Amino acid sequence: MRFFKIALSIGLCFVLVAALVACGGGKKETVRIAEVTRSIFYAPQYVAIEKGFFEEEGLDVKLTTTWGGDKTMTTLLAGGADVALVGSETSIYVYAQGSNDPIINFAQLTQTDGTFLVSRDKLENFSWEDLKGSTFLGQRKGGMPQMAGEFVLKKHGIDPQNDLNLIQNVDFANIPSAFASGTGDFVQLFEPQASIFEAEGIGHIVASFGEESGLIPYTTFMAKESYIKENPETVEKFTRALYKAQQWVDSHSAKEVAEVILPYFEDTEVELVETVVDRYKSQGSFATDPVLDTAEWENLQNIMDEAGELPEYVEHKTLVNTTIAEDVMGE
Repeated sequence: MRFFKIALSIGLCFVLVAALVACGGGKKETVRIAEVTRSIFYAPQYVAIEKGFFEEEGLDVKLTTTWGGDKTMTTLLAGGADVALVGSETSIYVYAQGSNDPIINFAQLTQTDGTFLVSRDKLENFSWEDLKGSTFLGQRKGGMPQMAGEFVLKKHGIDPQNDLNLIQNVDFANIPSAFASGTGDFVQLFEPQASIFEAEGIGHIVASFGEESGLIPYTTFMAKESYIKENPETVEKFTRALYKAQQWVDSHSAKEVAEVILPYFEDTEVELVETVVDRYKSQGSFATDPVLDTAEWENLQNIMDEAGELPEYVEHKTLVNTTIAEDVMGE
């Protein structure tokens, strides 16, 4: 009898395991993400991976850094990725070229510009007037960093084309090294490079373009319209995992966030990552939910238009899907 009970218990265990596998413990669905760069600015994405939020939804995320908006969008259009994390302006560029399978923004990650103005010299009382007559090492023409940067400069009465010696022909990945080697009096940089330069005495952070430019859909998750229609449950699960991560980042300290995402920045001290996360949290750069609203979309196009880079006005409903995010948030 005892042997029978033991055998029965073992048998029940096997049945239970088989049932768990059948109910979702089996093979996960792969989602390939192409991120435009590797940045602490994207902390909620890395939290979603490291805290297992994607895994909880049955998704196996494969993350690739494609280094630049053009390369990221090319990867998405060519089928090398299912989802892209890149500036929303790229979806407008593709739409204006007459795509029959437009790129749809379905989940927002960051809601401000992520760059900072770094001065080579330490300025005790910085004024935007200090930029006039200087050499300014800016970002790639047509990209969101450059457009937001020029928008802020004009806001402070500076004509980027006439009041500055504006340099825009340096590749995105080489801008920090160009400044470190002596090019420019001022440079527009993402973190953690801005803080690294400050710590090393190469430059000094004097202003935040994010604080100056207002709320915009700076980086969003987007996919081909056909992919969203063919994989609605996958996109919903993806968005749900992201929302969990956004809420987690919002409710936890910069130190806790830094410790979670540190594996993505192995050559950076955790204290520096914490400093950067705290800076982004304090200026509201991380979106706390995935909804890309109409006001942000309009601000984006105003900035693009001001920079002379808006190919045509595109209505919010044409390239933005908020239904998925709203459904996830309403659960």
